[in-house]
Amino acid sequence: MEINMQAVVWLVILVVLLAVEAVTLGLTTIWFAGGALAAFGMAIAGMEVLLQIIVFCVVSVLLLVITRPAAVRWLNREHVKTNAESLIGETAVVTEAIDNLASTGQARVKGQYWTARTPKDNQKIDTGKTVKIKEISGVKLIVEEV
Repeated sequence: MEINMQAVVWLVILVVLLAVEAVTLGLTTIWFAGGALAAFGMAIAGMEVLLQIIVFCVVSVLLLVITRPAAVRWLNREHVKTNAESLIGETAVVTEAIDNLASTGQARVKGQYWTARTPKDNQKIDTGKTVKIKEISGVKLIVEEV
């Protein structure tokens, strides 16, 4: 029984790429594993090494270009916002008057107290007012009066 060394090489490359993908789970090498599988098939069929390499490259690029965008969308469909990201767009109540120039201001949202600032330094918002959270800068809420 004759061992096809080219097929063995492609099989080793395939296993290594799949192992890397299993460890990283980042859709980094799976496309090239598909190319290695195609090249492995070409080696089993007895095709020339140059043709195997061309098939590896073409299949890898096609898989990357055609399937990656759909795969990324599918994997990111259940993106869970962090605590801070989930506050953007929420309303809060000002518990300490907001004045950027005086470096004062606090708001309560979802039972938590946050330092609050307005987007512009000349804006002031009095205690008790309702504000909408526009963004988060560091540990400060950037808010506008509703």
